[in-house]
Amino acid sequence: MDLGILGRNAFVCASTGGIGLAVADALAAEGVNVAVTGRRADVAAREAERIRQDYQVDAIGLGCDLLDADSRREALAQAVAALGPIDIILLNGPGPRPGGSEELQPVDVVEAARSLIAPHVDLVGQVLPGMKERGWGRIIAIGSYTMEQASTTLSLSAIGRAGLQRYLGALAREVAATGVTVNIVEPGLISTARVAALDEAAAAQSGQTTAQIRAERERSIPYGRLGKPAELAAAVAFFASDEARYLTGQSLRVDGGLYA
Repeated sequence: MDLGILGRNAFVCASTGGIGLAVADALAAEGVNVAVTGRRADVAAREAERIRQDYQVDAIGLGCDLLDADSRREALAQAVAALGPIDIILLNGPGPRPGGSEELQPVDVVEAARSLIAPHVDLVGQVLPGMKERGWGRIIAIGSYTMEQASTTLSLSAIGRAGLQRYLGALAREVAATGVTVNIVEPGLISTARVAALDEAAAAQSGQTTAQIRAERERSIPYGRLGKPAELAAAVAFFASDEARYLTGQSLRVDGGLYA
């Protein structure tokens, strides 16, 4: 299936590994030029070079600290200078620390908003005017199953991502007639460094081994295993496609049936 995005330009947040890198690969495979970004500028540069070689597209690797306004705006400006106007943006970033609701302090909630909402609102504000002017744009966020399902261990993630979800839902309605779509892909349990770290934390707290925790997670998933980053990236690529022009304001769970 031709997704109709050959030659488009994408800015992919937090894409030096895991889900973000898988999305950069999936878009590049469709002929999209990509900006690979992350706090590790050397890794971003290396992955961008690999993508150029593998897919014969333009790619640039950029150091970008999402929590630093100057850093993220400079990275975006460099991407535009190298690739051209941004047509597709993936809003993605590291999750907050795990923990339950009873232990939260007001400062924790402020931090969740600062890390999970504010950077993405800022980046959208930078790219949206151009998307509207050109009559085409794709804003896609990586969310979490905690947007739909209460979690006793990821309360900060749920608070921050729920706020992002409501912002993006309102935005989708506001810009629907302009050719810009706004959607969210919600990972379930995907095989990433983040999930591995959560396994280790759960093992330390419970007295079980990390392998036992992982086995329990896999048994809880109807599909029988954790998802692969590339499987989630395929959903992102479709949301980015020209064929998905009438899909907006949606949240799609990619979770192997975990929360069906």
